[in-house]
Amino acid sequence: MDIYGMNVFNDAVMKERLPKPIYKLMKKTIDEGLALDSAIADTVANTMKDWAIEKGATHFTHWFQPMTGVTAEKQEAFIAPQENGTALFEFSGKELIKGEPDASSFPSGGLRATFEARGYTAWDCTSPAFVRGFNGTMILCIPTVFCSYTGEVLDKKTPLLKSMEALSKQALRILKLFGNDTSTRVISTIGPEQEYFLINKDFFEKRIDLMLAGRTLFGAMSPKGQEMEDHYFGSIKENIGSFMHELNLELWKLGISARTQHNEVSPAQFELAPIFCTANVATDHNQLIMDTLKRVANRHGLACLLHEKPFAGVNGSGKHLNWAMASNDGLNLLEPGSTPHENAQFLTFLCAIIKAVDDYANLLRVSCANAGNDHRLGANEAPPAIISVFLGDQLADIFEQIATGGAKSSKQGGDMTIGVTTLPPFPKDATDRNRTSPFAFTGNKFEFRMVGSTFSISGPAIVLNTIVAEVISQMADRLEKATDFNKELQKLLQEIATNHKRVVFNGNNYAEEWVDEAAKRGLPNISSSVEAFPELISDSAEKLFEKHGIFNKIELHSRYEIFVEQYGKTINIEAMTMLSIARRQILPAAVKYATELATSISVVKACAVGCDVSAQEKSLQELSTLMASFKNEISVLEKATVEAVDIEDLYERAVFYREKVITSMQRLRTNGDGMEELIDDELWPLPTYAEMLFLV
Repeated sequence: MDIYGMNVFNDAVMKERLPKPIYKLMKKTIDEGLALDSAIADTVANTMKDWAIEKGATHFTHWFQPMTGVTAEKQEAFIAPQENGTALFEFSGKELIKGEPDASSFPSGGLRATFEARGYTAWDCTSPAFVRGFNGTMILCIPTVFCSYTGEVLDKKTPLLKSMEALSKQALRILKLFGNDTSTRVISTIGPEQEYFLINKDFFEKRIDLMLAGRTLFGAMSPKGQEMEDHYFGSIKENIGSFMHELNLELWKLGISARTQHNEVSPAQFELAPIFCTANVATDHNQLIMDTLKRVANRHGLACLLHEKPFAGVNGSGKHLNWAMASNDGLNLLEPGSTPHENAQFLTFLCAIIKAVDDYANLLRVSCANAGNDHRLGANEAPPAIISVFLGDQLADIFEQIATGGAKSSKQGGDMTIGVTTLPPFPKDATDRNRTSPFAFTGNKFEFRMVGSTFSISGPAIVLNTIVAEVISQMADRLEKATDFNKELQKLLQEIATNHKRVVFNGNNYAEEWVDEAAKRGLPNISSSVEAFPELISDSAEKLFEKHGIFNKIELHSRYEIFVEQYGKTINIEAMTMLSIARRQILPAAVKYATELATSISVVKACAVGCDVSAQEKSLQELSTLMASFKNEISVLEKATVEAVDIEDLYERAVFYREKVITSMQRLRTNGDGMEELIDDELWPLPTYAEMLFLV
């Protein structure tokens, strides 16, 4: 407890260090989501500076989240030279509130021309400042939003904050209808689980595909993978435990409550899960978690892989987004209670979410779309690309009752008796869990399981907040006009249950039968990111985001352009890296081994007439056949990459990458992996799957 939050300028620090009137103003600003009073900025800045300097900080930075999906910062020194040759440490309210980073080199999707360089960062005081550093260097980091000189939003934080406000505004309307006059804000809360791989750093540095693309572009399957199911929740190795211990300490210092850690399904795969906090702070924390994972791993001689699919043939990594709504006076709006059929307020919000998921499934799908996640979604290890809602037996039964006229009972879990006299009976939940569902109710929250492990959680959170705000808005519009609230509410919930029950599915989402069943229900099945991207600029998406003030049409189209362009760039990097490995590492090793085989055949024949060399000849024939095909596929992939770059339209280029370049890459990999299984291990130039997955 001595270290938890020690590097965060949190409420406790402000209460201790700020003058009481200013602390109260800051507290009110943060709790009620008000605009920051510039009159108190200098005092807050000076206090923050003194606190940071005591922690060893010499510089500060406006820490922001551009459309790259990672964080950015421009570090500036506190030092201010004086006329007498000395210097002081200074930090003004103006410097705290606003910064001016160059905006010309960040993705803008056409919002900014290269010569239009000025951008602004502005302090988001709802997410606390913190100090962090490595090797004795400490930096004061101030979470900020990022926009252009002309006001266009260029980051992932600003629209998230807007979506949180939109959800709060609409949810309060429903609470008011239920007689709640105490809640003044509704907050979306998130607890994102983070999956990742750890491998030996030496192996990582010998594979440029991992260094440049984040995933293995070649690699034959290990004789053992995850089929023994012995890694999941298994005993944690000492070196991994040491890594996790230091990781926890670093995160705890930043006030990140990393609570759960365990071995995941795949060999060398692990998971970390923090406790819930507001969507805004959770997003900042998750960015810090991903960065800290990599830094701490490096100190332990390990490399952390965050890619959705670093290894073919074993499970990839996701980032399950546990999402809920809470009021500022402590109510979890998704808490069903012991008799949920009687909890009309809970059922209202539940039905709103179900309708939102059904109405805007395509937007949820595009919020999880990128080239890496395409390797994972629908691959019997992660949710399918078909979005459905798991409610569990209890709520599904209540939902069906609503559709047929009104809920009158709730299934109860009872007690579980194991049959061992020394074990006491314990309460059994009324509902099982479903790990195959993309959007599952898990007690008092929903778990959105499609999010990829590299993603900023901002995008999925923005969509969830906005679509739920929209449906709640529709419901409130109708209920506020009702002369008989209870009668109209029952009618409304029955309509939603009847019209949107198609999206509720409690079965096996991995089963092939579900694909056919989902098609009969009319549920969309968007199998790839390239298909998903246009959904972001559909008429319904533009209308939705503009209505709630999240994105204007120009900002929405800019994000579409960025996502499509990033997809193409990702595949191009992978293709060029693959060609480099094929030409400079695999093909030379194959030629060398083929030469050794040919020499062996000649020597044996010359030394012992009549000796059987059929085994060597067969091996040479197999290898030569693969080499010829491999060389041909190199040429095909080279041609495809050249053709792709020449396509001017970004979306057409992305389609070409998916249909032509990726297909060619798969053929090249098949040949390369085939040669790995034939070539002498001492000659093979790349660390193998067996080494990387099991020598951790």
